[in-house]
Amino acid sequence: MRLAFVFNPFSYKLHEENLRIVQRYFGLFPPLSMSWVAGIAERAGHDVTFIDARTLRLTPDEVVARLKAFRPDMVGFMMTTYMFRETLQWIRHVKENLPRVRVIVGGYNLRVYPEESVMPPEIDYGCFNSAYYTVPGLLEALENNHDLSDVPGLIYKQGTKVIQTEYGPEPHFNDYPNPARHLLPNELYAEFPTERKNFTVMVTSKGCPMNCLFCEARSTPYNPRSIQTVVDEIQECYDVHGVREIDIFDYEFLVDRKRAMGICEEIIRRDLDILWACRARIDSLDEDLLARMKESGCGRVYLGIESGLQEMLDRVNKGITIEQVRRAVDMTKAHGIKTLGFFMTGLPGETRQTVKETLKFATSLGLDYVQFSKTTAKPLTSMWHDMVKESGYDYWKEYILGNAEEAPLPRPWTELSNDEIDRLTKKAYQKFHSRPFFLLKHALAVRSFDEFKRKFLAWLEMQFRQEAVSRPDEHFVAYEENRRKRKKLRKKS
Repeated sequence: MRLAFVFNPFSYKLHEENLRIVQRYFGLFPPLSMSWVAGIAERAGHDVTFIDARTLRLTPDEVVARLKAFRPDMVGFMMTTYMFRETLQWIRHVKENLPRVRVIVGGYNLRVYPEESVMPPEIDYGCFNSAYYTVPGLLEALENNHDLSDVPGLIYKQGTKVIQTEYGPEPHFNDYPNPARHLLPNELYAEFPTERKNFTVMVTSKGCPMNCLFCEARSTPYNPRSIQTVVDEIQECYDVHGVREIDIFDYEFLVDRKRAMGICEEIIRRDLDILWACRARIDSLDEDLLARMKESGCGRVYLGIESGLQEMLDRVNKGITIEQVRRAVDMTKAHGIKTLGFFMTGLPGETRQTVKETLKFATSLGLDYVQFSKTTAKPLTSMWHDMVKESGYDYWKEYILGNAEEAPLPRPWTELSNDEIDRLTKKAYQKFHSRPFFLLKHALAVRSFDEFKRKFLAWLEMQFRQEAVSRPDEHFVAYEENRRKRKKLRKKS
């Protein structure tokens, strides 16, 4: 069969955890989950194309024109909860212009609301488990006119009835093919701290054994790819796609210390000149591991710090201490690795004073980057479960059903209003990044004009264009610095 994937653009939403300017400069990332599904479909013998409409800045009509040229039997979209309505609009446009094409959706929203996700008549199939078994099974069943009820992890409609098959086995992540990066515009991707091109992201493991109340992946099974598989993917990125910088998006890359050390040693053995970053818990770091990470090309570690007060950390089951944070940041910096601290505003029991204390703590650490996120009851988090249970109302469910207006979610765990949290978050960014020595240090450390321009414009827009209270932005576009390359790629394709 012929299968096309479309990754559509999206606007800025009031219920997002990032400020608008932060979201704008956060990065243009490859749609990794969808490109994995594309790789799975290709390995099963199907013809596949991928249209990254967000990165290429394609209009719905331009996407339809590309689809007509490819003549797909099926088109796949990714459904996130935040962007459900916009993606549905794109699906409707595709179906209006290609009425015979079948539509399959997958993604995070299918894990939470599988039945609601496929209710719109334009959607034919939904994948609520991993696509590893579902997509090849569905395509084979359609080709051979077999019963769809035997396809694991599938949800579909028979008349007015919605049918959900058995969940099916959980695949070993190591058995996945590499993402189909050969179908993506790899020259165009970047994130805020990017220093080298080409840039991409990787995921080397699924799940996280920790139990932070604000995280949707809390207490989920750890499912890693092997050392050999991970470094083979890095090698492919380097040799085939010209990648020189990789951000590893695992929830906790260092959860298995022996595996992490082995990946570093294999990168060193192969003499791969790659700059890489990862996310790590404060209590996962040690001197020997950091030394090996640095030797293998690690340039940044993203640390989940969340707050500068111990009682706040304890309230969200973070499982770390303030003293551990200081030691870990000092250790990481001593090995020449840059540090980014993730912090949250609006945590349980948060006050204006605790936000000030967290900002003071953040500035005292000597971090290279920070991110202040507004605490949000995201689907599948403990905070979301508690809110739905106590209120009897599920905003996210009503939102995707079209019954709720877009709005900031309530935060009953703090006396701060949503407007106050917006203002405090903006002020935290402004104060942290406007210290004279910090600005001078970063200006002297940039490695290219593109990097300098990106960071300068982000600082300028946060100072003068970020509103005090968040507002929706229907014309939102992520910052791009490869405009000429994008135009060339659009013409070429």
